[in-house]
Amino acid sequence: MLTIRRDSDYAARILLYLAMHPPETCITAREVARQKLIPPGLARSLLTRLAGAGLLVSRRGKGGGFYLGRSPAEISLLEVVEAIEGPVVLNICTEEPLECPLMPQCPVHEAWVDARQRLREHLGRITFELLARRGAELNPPSGEVG
Repeated sequence: MLTIRRDSDYAARILLYLAMHPPETCITAREVARQKLIPPGLARSLLTRLAGAGLLVSRRGKGGGFYLGRSPAEISLLEVVEAIEGPVVLNICTEEPLECPLMPQCPVHEAWVDARQRLREHLGRITFELLARRGAELNPPSGEVG
């Protein structure tokens, strides 16, 4: 089964949660874990990895935590997946074509390359600004109808 690992799903939830707050609002790992139903140790690990990838900034000390490293409009779902999973590959031949003894005569290779490119383009178009806007539509503040 081709699947995105749970870590990437959790990382996307973390970035979405931060994107739905005002810029530079520091959120602690504990709050993220509680609000997004992520095991606390895993939340801390993912926050650290996302900060290492430049998607988040960490602030130490009183009032510290994590906040987005760039505007939500500048962060794509592709960046989050690749920060956690590594490059989107689908099949090793799309990343290392010379590793396949059937190259260059393999028509399936072309299909894998096309599918990989389409997936990367699609995930690259999905920004956390768009996701936050959709999240606000799906979860309006109490008393409002979306």
